[in-house]
Amino acid sequence: MRKLIYGMNVSLDGYIAAPGDDLGWSEPSDELFQWWLDQEQAIGLLLYGRKLWEIMSSHWPTGDQQPDATPAQIAFARNWRDTPKVVFSSKIDTVDWNARLVTGDAVAEITRLKAEDGEPMRVGGATLAGAAMRAGLIDEYTIVTHPVMVGGGTPFFAALDSWVHLKPVETRTFPGGVIMTRYETRR
Repeated sequence: MRKLIYGMNVSLDGYIAAPGDDLGWSEPSDELFQWWLDQEQAIGLLLYGRKLWEIMSSHWPTGDQQPDATPAQIAFARNWRDTPKVVFSSKIDTVDWNARLVTGDAVAEITRLKAEDGEPMRVGGATLAGAAMRAGLIDEYTIVTHPVMVGGGTPFFAALDSWVHLKPVETRTFPGGVIMTRYETRR
């Protein structure tokens, strides 16, 4: 059975994007970017909702060709292109960059994918992750908290139908006061 991980950069007040989908507050340090790269290289399948897919696919296919790309950004772009992806959306017709589109029941498909053998999967995007949370499918939460409050936007956590008990497994501090906390779901 595959592990499902939900992890993103989060403002101190719990948002993954400020109003207007502004992500300017979450610029990672080189150390944090390298850490994210290391995490992504351990992932066997990326699961995206439409909005996060559009953000990622607008930059990372050619991210290694940018004149100011760091070695970690170059490696991230190559890894992103090579990693298989599933995009869940009923609003787009096609995807590329080693991705396939699912327009049906996301929870049923994630449940099916989890039952397979293989490397861990990462779910990204608040709406998709929220559906996986409510269905009890997430095995690990990685919260990278930036010391900024944005006052609104897209929340990291969805409204839940019941409590989710977690076990803290790791904490790490990065430059700029960014703190990563990792939790496993207690079942």
